[in-house]
Amino acid sequence: MSMSKSEIYCDLLVIGSGMAGMAASLFAAKRGINIVQTGMNSELSFASGLLDLMGVHPVGQGRVWDDPWAAIDALLNDRPDHPYGFVKKEDIRASLKEFMAFLNDSNFLYRTNHDRNSHVITPIGTVRPTYCVPGNLWNGVLALKEKTPCLILDFKGLKGFSARQISEVLKKTWPDLRTSRITFPSYAPELHTEHMARELEKPETCEKLAGKILGCLRDSEVVGMPAVLGVTRSHEVLSLMERKLGVPVFEIPTMPPSVPGLRLKKISETMLPKIGVHPLLQHKVTRVRNNDAGDFIFEIGPSDHIITVHAKGAVLASGRFFGKGLGSDREGIYETVFNLPVWQPESRSLWHQKKLLDPGGHLISQAGLETDNHLRPLDKSGHPAFENLFAAGSVLAHQDWMRMKCGSGLAIATAYHAVNSFLELTSS
Repeated sequence: MSMSKSEIYCDLLVIGSGMAGMAASLFAAKRGINIVQTGMNSELSFASGLLDLMGVHPVGQGRVWDDPWAAIDALLNDRPDHPYGFVKKEDIRASLKEFMAFLNDSNFLYRTNHDRNSHVITPIGTVRPTYCVPGNLWNGVLALKEKTPCLILDFKGLKGFSARQISEVLKKTWPDLRTSRITFPSYAPELHTEHMARELEKPETCEKLAGKILGCLRDSEVVGMPAVLGVTRSHEVLSLMERKLGVPVFEIPTMPPSVPGLRLKKISETMLPKIGVHPLLQHKVTRVRNNDAGDFIFEIGPSDHIITVHAKGAVLASGRFFGKGLGSDREGIYETVFNLPVWQPESRSLWHQKKLLDPGGHLISQAGLETDNHLRPLDKSGHPAFENLFAAGSVLAHQDWMRMKCGSGLAIATAYHAVNSFLELTSS
């Protein structure tokens, strides 16, 4: 087998293509840093599209907060080792503002309830808190709050989404909730949300669907449906549907992989290169070493085409097990790129609680990298393993982002701090 090679020189390599990798690449490019981004499995396709900041603390008590900023204060009072403790509150605000501005400029509109969490319907009918809501979901936030007479739709052949289940869960608090199951215009025995979303970007398909909905609308004042209203032009598709129906429309996220997550992935892949990010997606870091000056030399790519990337620094935003930033074997949990020490329970027997759905969660969900105040991962002696390596997102230790409902906020805020730390330390 012949093997070709090429070389790239940059200021910063971002390792990871999930939310933290996307945010770090954005912040670096906006600051004029020569940036390369690499990553294998993007977790964005499996995202709900919601940007959580802080929703639940303490996890074991399941306390839900309307004020995410007060929740962060309470969290850090109880858990000062949480990664939010490394980021100033004004920097958390600034990071979210900059990230949302990028999404809005990319025609993926987001809404917030000032400084409060909003409550969003899930595909199983429960209600969960979140901070930033995709615009296509916003009418659902308002309808849920006001208990507006509402029609929830699902589609024959679409698995994992049941309007009837949503109604059954919510009917005690939302009595004017009706459901209907209809046939999608381009019907198939088994429907997939991405295919449906792309079909609805065709005006004729959208008009046909609107005609079917009008037949069962009756006295409903708002319509909710699975999140399938387009991929790249979702706001336009929503607006067209509302004009045809004459009532507000909102989407409900489906089970992953979801279309709102796919929208984020498409924005990351198409818009970041336009602001200067050099993407090496679906490429794996196979080897890393330092030169005499302390800069990194990475070997990246498939085995038949190795790309050598020379970088003055790196942000490790590789995620945990799903993103393959962490791995595990009989000996324990390990970090997969630099072989950094991983904070973890003392023995495998402590990884999980006896109950699968233990309200306090499992300790393995808090495994990750410990860092200094600049988010530089620590070695076994407690010192930065590398002066120019920073970490961001779910690879960080002492947080259970899924149960705390803080995943996106944590990813965005720590990416912001990591990039700014790189600038601060490399310019000093």
